[in-house]
Amino acid sequence: MESPQKPVKRPRHLMDPNNPVRPVNDKALTHVQRWVLSVLTVFTIAHLCVGIVIAALMTDQRSGQIGLSIIAGLFGVAAVIAGQAIHRHDPRNAWLLLGLLPTAIGLFLVLR
Repeated sequence: MESPQKPVKRPRHLMDPNNPVRPVNDKALTHVQRWVLSVLTVFTIAHLCVGIVIAALMTDQRSGQIGLSIIAGLFGVAAVIAGQAIHRHDPRNAWLLLGLLPTAIGLFLVLR
């Protein structure tokens, strides 16, 4: 009589086709990835807004200063929309007013 065959012992780092690993529920990981991506996106665009406001302060023409401040606000609104889109929210909400903050700060600094 033959003895039953023992399963081949594989090293732990190799996949065993007879015992597949159960799929990982990565919903929490996706949530964290969304937050990291949205924070990086919004803060990167916010840095661009700050740079544009600084450029407005360095410009001598009043029309250029006002124009750059408005452009900074448009990028601020784009940052808020990008953050909302990453989280799959409707971007038409009160948070858009936060995007206009670079314009308000730029105009305050330029026109004082």
